[in-house]
Amino acid sequence: MALTVYGVLALTFMMSMYALERRGDGFVLAFGVGCALSSAYGFASGTWPFGVVEGIWTVIALRRWWVQAHGAAAV
Repeated sequence: MALTVYGVLALTFMMSMYALERRGDGFVLAFGVGCALSSAYGFASGTWPFGVVEGIWTVIALRRWWVQAHGAAAV
């Protein structure tokens, strides 16, 4: 039961931050954190393909945050 609640909260946070990304770099970073939390849920619940995909989205979101926050020249 606790794992299910964690999963619902992680996914809700991730999707909320995705919806707010246009408001600033902090929301892009928060989306990346939400993806990492969702990835952890995927692995903990035994759905490793979900965990892998969310892990990939974590990397993509964190890279997007880095480029937006530090400028494209920092890539």
